[in-house]
Amino acid sequence: MSESDKPAVDLTDEELETNIIEMIKTVYDPEIPVNVYDLGLIYGIRINPDRTVQISMTLTAPNCPAAGFLPGQVEQRARTVDGVTEAEVNLTFEPPYHPDMMSEAAKLELGFL
Repeated sequence: MSESDKPAVDLTDEELETNIIEMIKTVYDPEIPVNVYDLGLIYGIRINPDRTVQISMTLTAPNCPAAGFLPGQVEQRARTVDGVTEAEVNLTFEPPYHPDMMSEAAKLELGFL
């Protein structure tokens, strides 16, 4: 059996979510040296029974210059995770983004601590 013929490894939803988060952490806002997950831009990840994934995310501001490509990068990276059949990013501004949403590591990196 070749690599491409092997069935996908069965992961729990928690394991799949962890892998999705790790992949999302490779997406950076070009103006901020912190990934979008640690910035607090990812509001939620829903894994459906068919292994499609819906990601709710925001931007630091509605007029963010990265609005044209960051959601697409998050969606594309999530699709590359083994076990994900499809990914969709839904952009929201509710609740509005606030720096308190950042991880401790992001706050430290950006001088908030």
